Amino acid sequence: MAGSINKVILVGNLGADPKVSNTQSGTKIVNLNVATSDTWRDKLSGERRDRTEWHRVVIFNPQLADVAEKYLHKGSKVYLEGQLQTRKWEDPNGQERYTTEVVLQNFSGNLVLLDAKGDGVPAGGNDVFSTGSSSGWDSAPAGGAAPAADLDDDIPF
Repeated sequence: MAGSINKVILVGNLGADPKVSNTQSGTKIVNLNVATSDTWRDKLSGERRDRTEWHRVVIFNPQLADVAEKYLHKGSKVYLEGQLQTRKWEDPNGQERYTTEVVLQNFSGNLVLLDAKGDGVPAGGNDVFSTGSSSGWDSAPAGGAAPAADLDDDIPF
């Protein structure tokens, strides 16, 4: 294989309100805790089982950070696309620690608000906010529908 891919897609719910902070230069950073759950029926007992995984998400993109700060809250259902990053840090006891996070960078990443209308979500229901997409759109209708201007292309058959 000539290259590699580092892409994470999550659909889950926020476990807490977004934590917003700013860098020294004033850039907004948003931290999220997102829960994803699996549910299955145990073959032996027939009981319903579930397992929840928690994911740390960090948004560095200013536009996505603004959307997250304004519209997301504990329990919000979201679709996120980002990259895995592991960073090293030192705890107060001087021990080296590692944290792996899903990161939405300045030029890559998607955030889709999946909550129903009227629940603090912008008009239009499911709104897609992305950066670095091949289409170059900053905001697109849910489902990735093309703008009407692109429908005038000649079909070659």
